[in-house]
Amino acid sequence: MTKVAIIGAGLIGQSWAIAFARGGCAVTLHDRDHAVADRALAVLPDALAALERMDLLGGETADAVGARIDAASDLADAVRGAIHVQENTPETLEVKRSVFAQLDDAADADAVIASSSSALLPSAFTDGLAGAARCLVAHPLNPPHLVPAVELVPGPQTSAETVARTRALMSSIGQSPIETSREVEGFVMNRLQGALLDEAFALVEQGLASPADIDTAMRDGLARRWTFLGPFETIDLNAPGGIGDFMDRYGPAYAAIGTQRPTRPRWDGTLRERLVQYASGQSSTHDARRAWRDRCLARLARLISANEKATG
Repeated sequence: MTKVAIIGAGLIGQSWAIAFARGGCAVTLHDRDHAVADRALAVLPDALAALERMDLLGGETADAVGARIDAASDLADAVRGAIHVQENTPETLEVKRSVFAQLDDAADADAVIASSSSALLPSAFTDGLAGAARCLVAHPLNPPHLVPAVELVPGPQTSAETVARTRALMSSIGQSPIETSREVEGFVMNRLQGALLDEAFALVEQGLASPADIDTAMRDGLARRWTFLGPFETIDLNAPGGIGDFMDRYGPAYAAIGTQRPTRPRWDGTLRERLVQYASGQSSTHDARRAWRDRCLARLARLISANEKATG
């Protein structure tokens, strides 16, 4: 059985433990504060039982998944035999540097060492390590056992094999890996979220909309489609001729909206060609996918309505 070590047994570490164990891995938790690891082992059974009731354990029982999770008080014991080490220590550069130096020294030579860091670039805490080639960021959205996206961010010395192995492992346990070609501030998801938040803050600051209405615009508008479609998939279905047609029809309007964004790209040329090529790879027609989208929206609306009634 594949062994994974979780370093840092707080909320993110606990969630990762569920995700890896549910995916069939043997998981060993470690926290320098032994009481934290003990609390994690104490609360995980209830969390797994709740997931079992919702049929979110892949058909297994909470006891079966929980049996794959243990803890080790010694770091060396925790990482011994692990093919993947997932670090979840405080978001402090000095802490990350210290922990990664210890992990690089203690982990098996062929183990990947990944950080859950949400903001620190991998080069900042792996530069100078003998094993820098096997280190990267694997940043989840919290909690990863319920939100599958995970960003794989290589440092300058990270090997292609490390990224490929991490992608394969994450995919095998049901996560949805996202790769950046190189390290970049904010990675992918924080950059997307930051752009949206900046515009939301600007709309409030300018008195154009209330905070409540902006939340409504997202919750009851854009987020409904974005639950099961990405932004490019969405606009590909929002014009008769697909994504290229959307860019041609609405590009000027969005250019006018974005006049105050100096780094805004033009919606034409090679960018347009690349996105059209991406969309052309879909396995079904626009009409079939629009029908699928509408069925998904209907089911989502029914689920939201039922949830609102259940929660009062």
